[in-house]
Amino acid sequence: MRNSSRGAVDPFIVMDVMEQARAAEAAGRHIIHMEVGQPSSPAPEAARKALATAMERDALGYTVALGIPELRARIARLYGEWYDVDLNPNRVVVTPGSSGGFILAFSALFDAGDRVALGAPGYPSYRQILKALDLRPVEVQTAAENRYQLTPADLAGIDYEGAMVASPSNPTGTMLGKPELSALVEAVQARGAAFLSDEIYHGIDYDKKPVTALQVSDDVCVINSFSKYFSMTGWRVGWLVVPEAQVRQVERLAQNFFICAPNASQVAALAAMDATEELQANLAVYAKNRALMMEGLPKAGFDRIAPPDGAFYVYADVGHLTDDSRAFAAEILEKAGVAVTPGLDFDPERGAGTLRFSYARGTAEIEEGLARLKTFMETRG
Repeated sequence: MRNSSRGAVDPFIVMDVMEQARAAEAAGRHIIHMEVGQPSSPAPEAARKALATAMERDALGYTVALGIPELRARIARLYGEWYDVDLNPNRVVVTPGSSGGFILAFSALFDAGDRVALGAPGYPSYRQILKALDLRPVEVQTAAENRYQLTPADLAGIDYEGAMVASPSNPTGTMLGKPELSALVEAVQARGAAFLSDEIYHGIDYDKKPVTALQVSDDVCVINSFSKYFSMTGWRVGWLVVPEAQVRQVERLAQNFFICAPNASQVAALAAMDATEELQANLAVYAKNRALMMEGLPKAGFDRIAPPDGAFYVYADVGHLTDDSRAFAAEILEKAGVAVTPGLDFDPERGAGTLRFSYARGTAEIEEGLARLKTFMETRG
């Protein structure tokens, strides 16, 4: 059968790196994983126990398309607890991970051929999902002096029907302050475009708290997930917050695309939201790992980095070391036994000279990885 042009998207390079690391491990090598943005901790104990109980009592059939009402209400309450935002639970849509949220949001807000502005470097699946939906990603090169975040000046003169930001960002971990976020929202809305905010790394912050777009405007679309702070990557459950006028539009699409997010995951997610002590203990590990990375990477020779405000990544400029980050990452994996991600995933234009290091794993693994990187760079010459 013929293939569609919509399906001709680029591979997600970090997943290829994961497979190469898996193959090396299958061959008997010990690999340190700094490639994937995935917590090494499991879902909170309360979440696992809640699901075990539900499995004994409930068939766990379909839920309504918008999600279990109790979970939607608890997510709305989170916005009051974290940001002092009074959110109507009716605006919350539970999704099959943030990826399902992207598909729903892009489908609900844009028509085929519409242009959506994205800052580069940025999460690669944004542009690939947009392409698969016959939408046009417009990648805008952000500046290091702006910590690789979009500004209104970056968008000046660009034609677009929507703009999307992530704060904290993947791959840089940098954040937008409220004045910067407000200016962006104002600029995007002034031209009648939709503003989307990916807030999947909220909760994983260090020196300052992230700002939600809902603190700036009600007329925005927010995407979030239980994957990162709540340590539930494989459970595939996330959420959208949309203006009330868009809820029914999103609901109709969710009914037909997914029927609902996984019931079992929703049950676990509801319990996870109150596992504060365990989740904050995870955050303490990330904070310790971040300190180790900020000290250890420069000692290993990766000294062109900006301190991340949140998430669990360090994005390094390695243009003085290589003009082929994919080959460089492969060399690091082969010779040092450390898996890292080439920047080409996040920035096709400049990514040949960057690498992303994840510090989401346990502290002992981070310490070992840094030692290996230092030895590798010393012997590389």
